[in-house]
Amino acid sequence: MSQMPQQAAPAKCPSCAEPLESGDLFCGACGYDLSAVPAAPPDHPTLTMGAADVGSSGVDWPPPEPESSHTPAAPHLPTDLPGTDSGGTSLPAAPPAHGSPAPHGSPASPAPHGSPVSPASGVRFDRPPEPDEYPLQAPDPRVAASAAETTELPKVCVACRAGRVDDDGYCENCGHAQPRERDHMEQESGPVAAVSDRGLRHHRNEDSFAVGHTTLPDGTAASMAVVCDGVSSATRPDEASMAASRAAIEALLAALPQGTHPQQALHDAIVAASQAVNALAEEPPSAREHTPHQNAPACTIVGSIVASGLLVVGWVGDSRVYWVPVDRGAPAARLTEDDSWAAQMVAAGLMSEAEAYADERAHAITGWLGADAYELEAHTASFKPDRSGVVVVCTDGLWNYAETAEEMSEIVPADADRRPLHAARVLVGHALDGGGHDNVTVALLPFPEPPQGAGSA
Repeated sequence: MSQMPQQAAPAKCPSCAEPLESGDLFCGACGYDLSAVPAAPPDHPTLTMGAADVGSSGVDWPPPEPESSHTPAAPHLPTDLPGTDSGGTSLPAAPPAHGSPAPHGSPASPAPHGSPVSPASGVRFDRPPEPDEYPLQAPDPRVAASAAETTELPKVCVACRAGRVDDDGYCENCGHAQPRERDHMEQESGPVAAVSDRGLRHHRNEDSFAVGHTTLPDGTAASMAVVCDGVSSATRPDEASMAASRAAIEALLAALPQGTHPQQALHDAIVAASQAVNALAEEPPSAREHTPHQNAPACTIVGSIVASGLLVVGWVGDSRVYWVPVDRGAPAARLTEDDSWAAQMVAAGLMSEAEAYADERAHAITGWLGADAYELEAHTASFKPDRSGVVVVCTDGLWNYAETAEEMSEIVPADADRRPLHAARVLVGHALDGGGHDNVTVALLPFPEPPQGAGSA
C-alpha cells in the first residue's frame, strides 16, 4: 500500500507569525491552512575536497570587497568557484573580469583582452574568441591530380583545327592522322646531333637513332652515333629499329670507358643490336598461328665513332656513312658499302653503279638484323683523316637525294662541324623538299672531337 509523504509544518504561522506546535494543521490564532506550505528542505552545500581557506559554511567564497560609497559590490559569478568537467578534470581558473576582485589567495590583475567572462552578465564562454581568418588546409595532391586529369581538354586536330582526336590518333571530323612522337625526333649529345622525320609518304617513322658521348680511360673524349632503318616488309619494323639503336648505344657506352678498342666495340655493339632484334621474334606459338606468313622484325644498322683521332664505321644493310671535309676543296668520300642487290651487281661487274641503282631491285637488301636473316656479317672499318670534317651517318631516305659523295658534300652546310644540329635539320629538309618518299634520318659527328663543352647551335 503506497503512502504519500508527510510534510512537516513550519515553526511559525506564515500568515500571523504566531508560534505553532508540531503536528498543527491549522493556525490556532488565525486559522491559516498550514498544509499548503511545504517545509523548507535542509541546506546541504557542496563542499570542495581539500580546498584551503574554507569557511565554516564549507564554501570557499571570495572575500568581501572593501566598503566604498562609490564602487558597487561586484556580483559573485559561477566562474569564481573551482570545479571539474564531465570527465573529472579540473577546469582552468578564469581570470577575473575587469573591475572585479581577484580570487582569495591570488594577486589581482586586469582581465586580458578577449576574456571569456562577460563582466556585465557574468556569463562565461568556454571557447576562445574566433579569429578573423582561418588557416586553410593544404590540398591533397592526389585529389589535385585527379581533378587535373578530369579537366584535361581534348586534343584538337592539327589539320582542320576543329575536330577532336580519338584514341587511335585520327581526327573525328576530317579523319586526318595526327603527328606521333616518332614522326619527328631531334637529339643532341655533346658535339653529336641527329634528326629523324617520317617523311611525306609513309604513315609512320620506321627509322630510329641513338647518339652519345663518353670519356676514354686516357681522359680523351669519344662521340658516337647509331642509325637504324626498319625493313618495311617485316613485322613491327619500327620496334626493330628502336631496339637495335638502343642496344647498340648502350653497348658502346659500356665498352669504350673500359678501354675496348673503338672498332671492336662497334662490332660488339652490332652483335648486341642483332640479339635485341632477334628477341622481338620470340612470340608465343598462338601468335604465329594467326599470322604464319609474316616475317620476323628486321632492320638495318650503321654506326660511327670518333675518338683519339680515329674514325670508325660499322654497318649491316644499306644505311651509309659519308666523310665531308671542312675544306670543300678536298674530296669527300663514302665510307660504307651497301648490302644490297645493286651493290652486288656492281661488285660482280655486271652493271655500272648508275645502271644498278636505277633498277627497281636496287634497294633489295642482302644483309639485315633479324631472326630470319642469313648469317650475321658485321662490317667495320677504321680511318685516320688528316684534316677536319664532318661524319654523315644516314638512311637511304636521305642519300636517295644525294647519292654520291660529291652530291652529299654539296648539301652539307659549311658550318656543320660547328652547328651539327642545324646542319642535320637542313639535310632532312633537303630530302623533304625532294619529295620525302621515305623516312629520313641523319646524324652528324664533327671530326676531330671538339673540346669538351663545345655545343651545337
